[in-house]
Amino acid sequence: MIRDFCDGQLEGAEIGSTEIMFTPEKIKGGVHTADTKTAGSVCLLMQVSMPCALFAACPSELRLKGGTNAEMAPQIDYTAMVFKPIVEKFGFTFNCDIKMRGYYPKGGGEVIIRMSPVKQLNPINLTDRGSVTKIYGRAFVAGVLPFKVAKDMAAAAVRCIRKEIRDLYVNIQPVQEPKDQAFGNGNGIIIIAETSTGCLFAGSSLGKRGVNADKVGIEAAEMLLANLRHGGAVDEYLQDQLIIFMALASGISRIKTGPVTLHTQTAIHFAEQLAKAKFTVKKSEDEEDASKDAYIIECQGIGMTNPNL
Repeated sequence: MIRDFCDGQLEGAEIGSTEIMFTPEKIKGGVHTADTKTAGSVCLLMQVSMPCALFAACPSELRLKGGTNAEMAPQIDYTAMVFKPIVEKFGFTFNCDIKMRGYYPKGGGEVIIRMSPVKQLNPINLTDRGSVTKIYGRAFVAGVLPFKVAKDMAAAAVRCIRKEIRDLYVNIQPVQEPKDQAFGNGNGIIIIAETSTGCLFAGSSLGKRGVNADKVGIEAAEMLLANLRHGGAVDEYLQDQLIIFMALASGISRIKTGPVTLHTQTAIHFAEQLAKAKFTVKKSEDEEDASKDAYIIECQGIGMTNPNL
């Protein structure tokens, strides 16, 4: 898809290849389709194409097909409810239209991303976490799975969160995905915590054959609670997704995180190599973080400008 997006040349992009040669040309935007033909993640396709779309010559429409709620990748609900509002702070907007949900192993999901290019990205400062004001989410079943599974996931997650956070109403909606909007069978849950300063954190989990519903709900709840303990202003999964935008932005960006993940270290490494951006990672010196494992990731962005605008 990226090859077609920027009229590039691509060699060695086949299964079993150990080396890829990619030569991009001008990014042209327009309508592009990428179909994994499996439950390969549409969210990962979106991650790789979004920076290109921002610096394209005209608006883009990306038709992405595969898994929308799949393992080892963000669920589309995370992309829409956490990634989207935070990444838009860089000074752009995008539209995410979920046409069909798809699950492991069949895939069959489809999401349409529409966005316009920008002249330049603004830097961001996400260092003030504030206090948790809301906790909400959705527990879904699709296909042949009984609705009771959704209710059980939600109830178990609420019980788990209540043990630690007693003073907030936790609103997790059980959802039966409509037959015409979901392909195949699946179940899962996403829970989001929102803070007084607009920070968003999530915990999520997907059902697998033989794993009971309570366990899925508890796994998501525990992931959310762990992300609220470290004192960072972004969760462990948003960290690495923001790095490329920080590198391309104009000016200094700062984010406060919990322990820096290997994904984030890798993203920083390549952003420094390829974009020549400069990153520093330091332990947070705020008094309230003294007992916590919090870090400040700072980046002097390269101020990439769109030559087409």
